[in-house]
Amino acid sequence: MAVAARINWGELFPSRKSIFIFLTYMSLFVSQGILVTASQRSDNSYSYNTVLVVLLTEMLKLVISAGLYCRENSFSSLIARVVEGSSVLLLYFVPAFLYCLYNNLAFINLSTFDPTTYYLLLQLRVVITGILFQMIFKKYLSRRQWFSLLLLTCGCMLKQWNFSSLFSASNASEALVDKNDGNAMVAGANPADTSVDGTFRGKNISGFDLSFSALLILVQTVCSCLAGVYNEYLLKRKGSDINIYVQNVFMYLDSIVCNLLLLLLQGELIGAFTVEHLREVAKFEVLIIMLNNAAIGIITSFFLKYMNSILKTFASALELMFTAVLCYVLFAIPIYLNTMLAIGVVSYAIYLYSLNPVVNLANKPGNQVSADDRKTLLKGTGRSRATNTSDTDEEDESHRMVEV
Repeated sequence: MAVAARINWGELFPSRKSIFIFLTYMSLFVSQGILVTASQRSDNSYSYNTVLVVLLTEMLKLVISAGLYCRENSFSSLIARVVEGSSVLLLYFVPAFLYCLYNNLAFINLSTFDPTTYYLLLQLRVVITGILFQMIFKKYLSRRQWFSLLLLTCGCMLKQWNFSSLFSASNASEALVDKNDGNAMVAGANPADTSVDGTFRGKNISGFDLSFSALLILVQTVCSCLAGVYNEYLLKRKGSDINIYVQNVFMYLDSIVCNLLLLLLQGELIGAFTVEHLREVAKFEVLIIMLNNAAIGIITSFFLKYMNSILKTFASALELMFTAVLCYVLFAIPIYLNTMLAIGVVSYAIYLYSLNPVVNLANKPGNQVSADDRKTLLKGTGRSRATNTSDTDEEDESHRMVEV
């Protein structure tokens, strides 16, 4: 008799702390898209300098990380650790540059796409992340894991699908059919707000298309993949013996430099710090964006430390359902049939992945994966426990860390 598949909750979330990190990470990302959209003007532009906001956010992250480290250590000790880890500090310029592009492109793309479509398109990163995961960590994904990743990608593609042929015989007066793009409308909206080119109040809600905006979202996706996996490599391999707060300091120092260079390239290095620009940044809605984004940066490092970048992509997928509902409630952005199907397929992919999650622990003594274990994983049997069990040293390390 076949045994019903069960979710490996112990492997997916090895501790209560990991559950808290997962839920916090997801909530913060949902809030970020909503907050950025709410801060836009009627023409979807920003009254503030977005690069300056990203720069100040990185400075805030640096202060928070340094403060957390100095709760149990002296500031001189932090300086000494930075000097000692100067080689790793230089390595962090790679993910810092990628995150600099990612964070700045987020503002640009959220002015073009509605938050639900924006997050859906970002899920295209999962296959790239899976490939990079294998290349860097030599952690071969099983057939079920690959299938869930591919299914998640197909779910994202459903957002672009046109269902006009399915509803061609429907009554034109029915409110459940949108005349502009043929997709079934679940949440009503003013028809005048949706145009024939698949936009709603100037925002792209139809999904990926051949345009410059699509190129920007693709660049942001690639930056997310490379930065996430490379950052995890530094956290768990090259810099695994360095305090996580010191690693955060490395990241944010490099990020500040990257954003200053971006302002310099834009010719706004001096002008961005005028009283007028600082007054715009000091508005309540912008300060909330900065605080929320700073919290995302801190929680992401813990996410990658105790879980992995593959699970991180599925946390992002879960955000879709909450984002779609909140966008309808707050901004009256309609929910179409293709959006519902896309979210449904993505949710099922998440379920499949949860049956056999990837676990990638930090590089500790006794936590090495043998070649036989890798071969077993490559065959997709999922029976090897060498890479899917908690390591005692890792658990001790997680309890030793200051709780977030």
